[in-house]
Amino acid sequence: MSVHRSGTARVRRLTAAGILLAAFSLLLTLPSAAATVPARGSAYMGMGVVPHDGRGGTPAGGDATQTEGVDVASYQGNVAWSTLWSSGVKWAYTKASEGTYYTNPYFAQQYNGSYNVGMIRGAYHFATPDTTSGAVQANYFVDHGGGWSRDGKTLPGVLDIEWNPYGASCYGKTASAMAGWIADFLNTYKARTGRDAVIYTATSWWTECTGNYGGFAANNPLWIARYASDPGTLPAGWGYYTMWQYTSSGPTVGDHNKFNGALDRVQALANG
Repeated sequence: MSVHRSGTARVRRLTAAGILLAAFSLLLTLPSAAATVPARGSAYMGMGVVPHDGRGGTPAGGDATQTEGVDVASYQGNVAWSTLWSSGVKWAYTKASEGTYYTNPYFAQQYNGSYNVGMIRGAYHFATPDTTSGAVQANYFVDHGGGWSRDGKTLPGVLDIEWNPYGASCYGKTASAMAGWIADFLNTYKARTGRDAVIYTATSWWTECTGNYGGFAANNPLWIARYASDPGTLPAGWGYYTMWQYTSSGPTVGDHNKFNGALDRVQALANG
């Protein structure tokens, strides 16, 4: 009897060990959600472009009617602005804020550094429509570097509205709710600064998450994101883009852009 019980116990132990081993093996093969979701505050302009839209070449160089620019965020640290200026970069945007919980610790070096070498510069806000209202985030942005002044060197603020790096692409909002959130942000920003904000987005995200809403095109300049040889189809309403982020692998800082016009048009946008 004791031999039988001993054998049974041994079988049970082996079975339990086998189950645990199988479960452990399964865990090793499953993707870790924690590993794929970045820390809050770490998002930056164009973060979702390659994962969602891919990469397909770069535009032909040497177009005198377009002006080279860059966009930067905290992960790029202290930026070599003089190097960029010498390479032909004449305008820049710096991430100022995200949601209502983050400000860029490198903002002063990036925002003032670009200005000090002669660039026309501005600030952008990474939107998180699932955390607070558009109005609340617009106020936070203006209060943390997103303001505007008619000094000839400051571009209007940018609403960076794109894929959610922390969860569902459309932040859990319907198309109409998303359009309403964006309107709330834009209206508040204009009330605070007197300027219409620029909208940065990708056509595929805009189509999916706003239902390809065309109601902002009359007042808000478009900054289109597409890493290809041309900007492709634009979101509804816009007949042309003002800026185009065409790569995340350019020289010095990676994120490079074309302004759809010569330098005097960049200055015109700054002056309002």
